[in-house]
Amino acid sequence: MSPEEIGLCGCWQVIAVQRECQDLTTPGAALTVEVGYYVTSLTVSETTDAFLLAAIRNHWSAIENGTHYRRDVTLAEDACRVAHRQGAAVLVCLRNLANGLYELERHRGHTQVDTFNSWCEQQTFTSVWPLLKR
Repeated sequence: MSPEEIGLCGCWQVIAVQRECQDLTTPGAALTVEVGYYVTSLTVSETTDAFLLAAIRNHWSAIENGTHYRRDVTLAEDACRVAHRQGAAVLVCLRNLANGLYELERHRGHTQVDTFNSWCEQQTFTSVWPLLKR
């Protein structure tokens, strides 16, 4: 099936990646197979399968080991039980803001702490407010 046939005009390739997964926290857990689909605007002649696979792996590595880990472990997002949709959306925005400010401060060399958790523990309203005004 072409990208246009599934409503993705401007894309040149649809990529299916099969993953075999096993829950390592459950002894003897069954192996499951998942298929993830990706699209790209790169033509077949502009890229290789190895490049696309590396891009997909790097993307998920950054998501799982960076943003998701910070939001779940440091900010306890998965444990949050806010039921109101708008309240949950506001909390997501605040978590993203905190994560973004930390990354920006690290990039600028304005923080010496090496973990998001340590950085969050040091922040107060008066220390974060100037970062928002930059």
